[in-house]
Amino acid sequence: MALRLDGTDVSGFKFLFSLAVMYGLMSILVHSVMYTKFITPLGIDVPLDRFSEARAIEHVRVLAHEIDGRQEGRQGLREAAEYIKAQLERLKERAGSNFRIEIEENVVSGSFNMMFLGHGISFGYRNHTNILVRISSIDSQETDPSVLMNAHFDGPLGSPGAGDCASCVASLLEIARLTIDSGWVPPRPIIFLFNGAEEVFLLGAHGFMRTHKWRDSIGAFINVEASGTGGLDLVCQSGPGSWPSSVYAQSAIYPMAHSAAQDVFPVIPGDTDYRMFSEDYGSIPGLDIIFLLGGYYYHTNYDTVDRLVPGSMQARGDNLYSAVKAFAESAKLRNARQRESLGVSNGSDDGQAVFFDYLAWFMIFYSRRIAMALHGIPVIIFLVMPFFSRFLYSGLWCCFATFYDFVKGMILHTTGIMLAIIFPVLFSILRLLVSSYGMNWFANPFLAFMMFIPISLVGLLIPRTVFHGFPLSQNVSVLKVPKEALSDEARFWGAFGFYASVTLAYLLAGLSGGFLTFFTSASMLLAWISFCLSIKFSGRQLARSSVFYVIPLIPCLTYSVYFGGFLVQFLIEKMGMMGSLPPPYGNYVPDIVVAAIVGVVTGWCMGPLMPICGKWLARSSILQFLLHLSVIALALSSQFFPYSRDAPKRVVFQHTFLTADANQIVDSSYDFSVVDSNSLLFLFKYAPELAKELNIGPEFSFETAKMSNQRTFLTLFPVNFLFSRSMQFPARSDEILKQYRQFPHLYTNKPQTMSSDGSRRVYLELSLGSLKEVWVAVLNITGPLSSWSFADTKLPVPETAEGGPPSYICRLTGSSHEKWNFWLEGRNVEDIRVDVAVLDQNLVEEAKKLKSVFPGWTDVTAYSSFLSTYVF
Repeated sequence: MALRLDGTDVSGFKFLFSLAVMYGLMSILVHSVMYTKFITPLGIDVPLDRFSEARAIEHVRVLAHEIDGRQEGRQGLREAAEYIKAQLERLKERAGSNFRIEIEENVVSGSFNMMFLGHGISFGYRNHTNILVRISSIDSQETDPSVLMNAHFDGPLGSPGAGDCASCVASLLEIARLTIDSGWVPPRPIIFLFNGAEEVFLLGAHGFMRTHKWRDSIGAFINVEASGTGGLDLVCQSGPGSWPSSVYAQSAIYPMAHSAAQDVFPVIPGDTDYRMFSEDYGSIPGLDIIFLLGGYYYHTNYDTVDRLVPGSMQARGDNLYSAVKAFAESAKLRNARQRESLGVSNGSDDGQAVFFDYLAWFMIFYSRRIAMALHGIPVIIFLVMPFFSRFLYSGLWCCFATFYDFVKGMILHTTGIMLAIIFPVLFSILRLLVSSYGMNWFANPFLAFMMFIPISLVGLLIPRTVFHGFPLSQNVSVLKVPKEALSDEARFWGAFGFYASVTLAYLLAGLSGGFLTFFTSASMLLAWISFCLSIKFSGRQLARSSVFYVIPLIPCLTYSVYFGGFLVQFLIEKMGMMGSLPPPYGNYVPDIVVAAIVGVVTGWCMGPLMPICGKWLARSSILQFLLHLSVIALALSSQFFPYSRDAPKRVVFQHTFLTADANQIVDSSYDFSVVDSNSLLFLFKYAPELAKELNIGPEFSFETAKMSNQRTFLTLFPVNFLFSRSMQFPARSDEILKQYRQFPHLYTNKPQTMSSDGSRRVYLELSLGSLKEVWVAVLNITGPLSSWSFADTKLPVPETAEGGPPSYICRLTGSSHEKWNFWLEGRNVEDIRVDVAVLDQNLVEEAKKLKSVFPGWTDVTAYSSFLSTYVF
């Protein structure tokens, strides 16, 4: 259908095109910042007093590729520890006489309880290796306050772990070298902790904090992590107090930090060693710094050295070295005894600070106390402005009429923002109703912007289109001000009031992300002043005054594109591992979430322009054009496949063996699950070779398939709660009988005892048989348990299922050739059931062959699981 355009429509389209060019240029700038294109990686031959990404990459290459697997239970983990220790010994040999270099290999064991993903878990571990080096001046003392830098060298299950976290270890090795070769003798000791057990739930850090002699000397720490392969190396957590983020703000060369990240980090399904140092087993001030982009490859086979984003490690290294020097030289660095005697935690009384970087160029930082005053100012201005602008000239009644108009303007702006979110959500649901699968945008993030930004703009513009003439309560004849001027004023202050109110809401909620809307409010004030001055000196020329309104907003809008673009990209990458929710609504959740976030970001990036510039865009012809764009994008999206080698679909492939004793296999099966909304039926449909190998015919469905339950995936607890509609297929068991002499089994090793109160104690021994590469053994103990020998005899929060008896989960990791001895105590003579699940990373040849037929757009985490049940 052809659009009939008048002169106003043409001007509106010109303005829309100008905005598209402006936001396009902003996006190009933001993309270069997000992917560190403005940073030149230094080569391997640069002077030794500089951090070199190329030198660090060589460490990554060894750890991720020359060493075969750094997972717990594999020989590669031992080789990685030996490599790190050898590199440190080489540094010690060439260190100057003014350095003291202490290198330790620390083997840790322990047991404790923890909440993770909302589930109570107990851990028992032994023989995990940490490698430490303490670099200090020759006259340093053992109790001197020190700075800890932590990174883990164990890898995630089934992944080379180049990003997570060989890149972290490599960065610390290069910083240790730089410290020695630069000639800078740290005034306070620096401890580098290379811990060997993070992927098995933070055990290496726990062992250090519970047992090591240096733990009480730590005055500050930096935990280095990776949730991807590069991009922004963001400060995601900081505390206790504001001192750590203050040091980072003053020292970072390429600052990358948002205090808003601390507001959302608790809801992300994951955790880091930061928790052990700063929360659970210490109150040490510190930073949690994480690679956040490249999440497609996180915990996959594709996490290889060639996927690392160029420039990312250079920026990380320069920032870390500058920060560790600042911590070591800070007068506020105190050891545990000094902090305890002073009764403070280096600024914890000041609360969480507010901080954010501007395009990694500079960082803005202010304390919580300042934020309490600063973030309340916009609301005060909004409330005072009607009386300030009218009282002296028009009386109190006119003031209240003006305030009423401002409130109506805020309601209209809020409605526009809400519709900007609702419309993309409705479109995402509509697309899924006519499409055979979701998440088309996963491998093609540009589709999310193409589909949802135009329709979000439609929602944002609808209130302005419907109420083209603002419903004023003020009397134009009394004020002798043009109606258009009063309408602009009411719309502007209404929008300003919206952002001011959100800023206040953040403040009252105790969150740290209020700077986002405070920056918007402050920029809008400057834009309004510029707009009014333009009208005063040049008259009400629509085009000129609109330009003068936009120009002061450009820094704020650029930051909005920066933060919003990063948020959408990060979210899209993580949607591939956020879990598979059950029908009928599970298939809609990822698309709805992405559509809603794109709507929020669109409203945030375009919202400040609407009060003045909305008059250009609120035309039916423009709304039709945007609607057509959305429909075309939705139609085109169906031509794009959701996955690729650069954005793989994650599949869990478990070869399950049910055992009855040390030598008997009762049953064997292949169990599959996925961790996103496109189910296994999608996988089998688009992987015909796999379907053929599993004998899946055209009539195959969830109704005809044999389903796996969550207990089948007990070895992955509590990650198995992210699975739904898992499937089971028959498998042979004769090959495993040839491979292993014995399977895991549990038995009593001495007679049970009864106490005077009627409770009984059962003494058990768990053998892991002759398995080769055990990653974890999980016990699910169900019954009237009152105590056990784990975690200082303390039980974790129990699991309950459908009103049944409580179950207690314990994960055991460590050397598999040793047996686990423990006792369980029941409140009465009722039976205690123990389900044992052991994960072995070794696959039989038949399972390896099946894994090889998966298509290249999948990432398959494959392992063997041995399940058995005992009643005592």
